[in-house]
Amino acid sequence: MNKPNIVILGAGYGGIMTTVKLQKKLGVNDARITLVNKHDYHYQTTWLHENAAGTLHQDRTRLPIKDVVDFSKINFVQDTVVSIKPDEKQVILENGQLEYDYLVVALGFEAATFGIPGLLENAFTINNINSARLIREHIEYNFAKYNNEAEKKQERLNIVVGGGGFTGIEFVGELANRIPELCKEYDIDRSQVRIINVEAAPTVLPGFDPALVEYAMNSLEARGVEFKVGAMLKECTPNSIIIEKDEKREEIPTNTTVWAAGVRANSLVEESGLEVNRGKVEVQPDLRAPSHPDVFVVGDCALIMNEDTGRPYPPTAQIAIQEAEVAAHNLAILAGGGTQLESFSYNDRGTVASLGHDDAIGVVFGDKKLFGWSASVMKKVIDNRYLLKLGGIGLLLKKGKFNIFG
Repeated sequence: MNKPNIVILGAGYGGIMTTVKLQKKLGVNDARITLVNKHDYHYQTTWLHENAAGTLHQDRTRLPIKDVVDFSKINFVQDTVVSIKPDEKQVILENGQLEYDYLVVALGFEAATFGIPGLLENAFTINNINSARLIREHIEYNFAKYNNEAEKKQERLNIVVGGGGFTGIEFVGELANRIPELCKEYDIDRSQVRIINVEAAPTVLPGFDPALVEYAMNSLEARGVEFKVGAMLKECTPNSIIIEKDEKREEIPTNTTVWAAGVRANSLVEESGLEVNRGKVEVQPDLRAPSHPDVFVVGDCALIMNEDTGRPYPPTAQIAIQEAEVAAHNLAILAGGGTQLESFSYNDRGTVASLGHDDAIGVVFGDKKLFGWSASVMKKVIDNRYLLKLGGIGLLLKKGKFNIFG
């Protein structure tokens, strides 16, 4: 039997974990495995909000692919995917093309702006290392400019975060810790700075336990975060936003709007001709695309329904990692000529949301609620466990979070 060509697109949580698992399951005589990624590093998406606020340097978040992938077993191609042609079994790259027998689509997410005027042009998003770095530098630039202008402009010190979900709340938590440091550095009174979180739902962290939500809001408000819940962001300009609540409109001057209220699967998936539902591939139980059984889809590009709620599972790092393990297992079976594939079953091990440094909330071990410092410690344990699983003790020692007080 000829060695199958397995091509993996994207080195996010789903793609990199599929690659690492496959290199352990298959030898060089079993399959030709190619990983394609735009950069030569994997990054912790769940740490990007810290990079954006300036509380964690981006180099801590970047993990060189060579540190976890064995290049003697895996062919790594640093390139950008232009299109996927599943009928031809081809992937078109900026600098060439690849043929495959089996494809893993793990291309991640992009921001969903829901057609809000000006949002795409004027708002920042926390999508990757470079976008997070841009936010940090933009905030610092505005603080530096504030005292160097004859007319002090309040919009330089107003930071608006659109979205009160996980990313939005974790980001304002980091900002609440970072702003006092910036104020001291740039000779600005802390009371001059506003951190404003705008959420269209009646509460932030929709779906979270109300007691945990109340704790989170109280903690953040005590550190200067303002919440505008039940408020729709209607327009974004270079120096203001317009929100609407109870049919009343309010304009808030700001040079810094960070949009964290929605993501969608990489648009290349919908453009590929694969059968999609809401821009994602509603995968079979074995994680293959219904229209193309030689294509596996994991992470943000895969849609898996939660039978208990009738809604899709949210696209988290936790589910992407579990999907990767099943995808790698099934690919190894197919590469060996087998046909009995494993079905994916999500094991929800809990959720923890950081509120900055040594504060967090979470639900773990089924229904155990965690508040404050203990939740923050659990968050670091989860992060460190991923590093251990991905790259072993060496990667954990190199990139892990061991200071439980910050």
